[in-house]
Amino acid sequence: MAVAEQIERVHAEWPSLHYNTEQALRSTIKLAYFSYADHYLRFEELPAGAGVADIVYLPKRDSPYPALVVELKRNASAKGAIDQIRDRNYPKALDGFGGKVLLVGISYDKDAAPGHRTHTCTIEVA
Repeated sequence: MAVAEQIERVHAEWPSLHYNTEQALRSTIKLAYFSYADHYLRFEELPAGAGVADIVYLPKRDSPYPALVVELKRNASAKGAIDQIRDRNYPKALDGFGGKVLLVGISYDKDAAPGHRTHTCTIEVA
């Protein structure tokens, strides 16, 4: 819940004219994690398993943080995003990493009116 609330805050504050696109949500995620740039390398549209992962955050060598495999959805469930990550084996792209990997599904309703736009987030350990 806390992750989804922070994403909503960043998404609401981001001056995007196109709220209802995956690119706007992707930009929101990048802004939300901007403060962690010293700890992560970011890969977008990373070929992984049997598909392409939307965003992967790989911790830098000295970082204590887990790797993140992020799938973005609009008008679908965050749990469905997690299912896609697992079904298409996106964590395969991190073979050899050796650390903890978190699967992150983020979703929102693109048709919601301003002020009623909510996000959902599901996080599971790979």
